[in-house]
Amino acid sequence: MTPLVVITDSDLPSGGIEERLLDEAGVASRRAACRSEQDVIEQCAGADALIVQWAPISGRVLDALPGVRMISRLGIGYDMVDVAAATERGVAVANTPDYCIEEVACHTLALVLDQARGVVALDAAVRSGTWAAVGSYPGAARPSATTVAVIGYGRIGARVAAALAAVGFRVLVHDRYVADRAVRDAGHTPVSLEEALSQADILTLHVPLSDETRHMVDARALAAMRPGARLVNTCRGGLVDEAALAAALESGQVAGAGLDVFEAEPLPDGSPLRRLPSVTLTPHAAWYSAQALADLPVFATRQAIDFLAGRPVAAILNPGYAATR
Repeated sequence: MTPLVVITDSDLPSGGIEERLLDEAGVASRRAACRSEQDVIEQCAGADALIVQWAPISGRVLDALPGVRMISRLGIGYDMVDVAAATERGVAVANTPDYCIEEVACHTLALVLDQARGVVALDAAVRSGTWAAVGSYPGAARPSATTVAVIGYGRIGARVAAALAAVGFRVLVHDRYVADRAVRDAGHTPVSLEEALSQADILTLHVPLSDETRHMVDARALAAMRPGARLVNTCRGGLVDEAALAAALESGQVAGAGLDVFEAEPLPDGSPLRRLPSVTLTPHAAWYSAQALADLPVFATRQAIDFLAGRPVAAILNPGYAATR
C-alpha cells in the first residue's frame, strides 16, 4: 500500500517541491491548512507521516491518527510537537537542525554587535540630524572589555561563541548537557546559569523551548543580571518573560535587547517592546536566506521519505520511540 505524507501547514513559498519529491519517491501526498488540533485530526486522516510547520501535534492528535509513524518538523524548534506523547505512542519526531545554522549564527552576531556598538541607534541619530559619535550611543563597548554569555552550546551556540571570541569578546558558556572540558578546549569558560547571569554584559540564548526552559529569563533572572546588561534572543520567544523584560528595560536594570523571536508572533501592536528605543526588533527572520528557504522543505521532506523507506534519519529527536512500537 502506498504510504501517505500530509503537509499539515506551511507558509513557505516552496513551489510544491515537497509534493514533487514525494511523488518521485512513490509516496502519496496531501497538503492541508491546519491551525488547530482539530484541523490536524480532520485533515490528516490516513497519514503515515506528517510534515509540520506550526500545527499543534499533541497526544490527542496522535491518538486520532494511529497510522502516523513519523513527524518531520519544518524548522529547528519543535515546541509545537509533544515529543513525550509521540515517544509513548511509538512515533518518531525529527527536526531540521542544519538548514539555517549559518544564518541564525550570523543574525545573532549582528544583534550582539548592535548591542555592543549601537549601529541601529547611531543610524537613527544621523538620520534625525544628530552628529554625535559619543552622545548617540554612550554604551558603545570594546570587545575585549565585554563578557558575552552564550546559553546553549549546540550547533548555533558553538558557532556564535567561536565568532565572538574571534572578534575579541570574553565568552562564557552555559550548557548543562555539554562537558566543561569541551567548552574549555574551544577556548571558552564554562559557567553555571547563575554565573552567566551575574557576569555577562550581554546574554544570548540558544536553547530549545520546553517546559524546563520556558521563561528561563524571568523577573528573577533579569534581577540577577549585572545592572545595565543586555539580552539577545534569536531562539524561541517563550524563553523570555516579555512583561518582565519590558519592566527591566524601563527601569534600566537591562540596558537593551536584540530580539528576533517573541511569545506571540507577529509581535502584538500593544507590546511595550515596540515603543522602547533600547530594543532592536526583527520579525523572526534570523533563519532566512534564499539558500535556507530552498533547503528547508527539501530537508524535511527527505527525512519523511527516508523514514518510510526504512533508511536512518540522523535528526530524530526521540530515538526511544522504537521501544514503544
